[in-house]
Amino acid sequence: MTDAARFELFSFWRTSATYRVRVAFNLKGVAPQEHNVDIDAGEQSTEAFLKINPMGAIPAVLDRADGPSSLPLTQSLAILEFIDEIYPTPALLPTEAHARARVRSLAAMLAADTHPLITPRIKKYLTGAGQFDDAAWRAWQTHWFTTGLQALEKRLSSEKETGAFCDGDTPTQADICLASIIVVMRVFKIEVADIPTVNRIMAACEALDAFAKADPLRQAGAPSY
Repeated sequence: MTDAARFELFSFWRTSATYRVRVAFNLKGVAPQEHNVDIDAGEQSTEAFLKINPMGAIPAVLDRADGPSSLPLTQSLAILEFIDEIYPTPALLPTEAHARARVRSLAAMLAADTHPLITPRIKKYLTGAGQFDDAAWRAWQTHWFTTGLQALEKRLSSEKETGAFCDGDTPTQADICLASIIVVMRVFKIEVADIPTVNRIMAACEALDAFAKADPLRQAGAPSY
């Protein structure tokens, strides 16, 4: 079984979490078969997809190496670590324990503390039960993007472990998560001030083909603007 035939990725062009998984696969030189799940049309809530991920969240990965009964892989950080274990080179985590913990911590600041606050299901709740209008929703997004990225900036600009990338001079899980927030901010046309180190690292990421190819606006289903 080829690598391309082995993996199926359930994805959507815009999602930050899908972007992370795309970058990881790209870094490993693996091109999974993608299935578009249109979040805007509610396809993540269909009975068929809920059998794959009961949370109705994107992305999900099927590993066909285990046969048709293989369990779906969900949660982007878990999928990133799975990919890294299956394809150890190039590594997405450092080898030393403290460095691995630091990278996981930086990644979690973005994937666990920042991204979940701006997802479609949060928007649905806030614009429904919370009675947010468009201006209030945009203010919410801007607040949490700013809170997360400025906190990350303080760490990256002050910790000696920061190099060309978040940890040293090669991209890690932390860089994938950093870039995943920035690319979605661009889709929403939101900018955060006073994050020069974050912006420098983002530029270093985008100079790599693995990141550039994963850009949301280059994916099937993305608007042409």
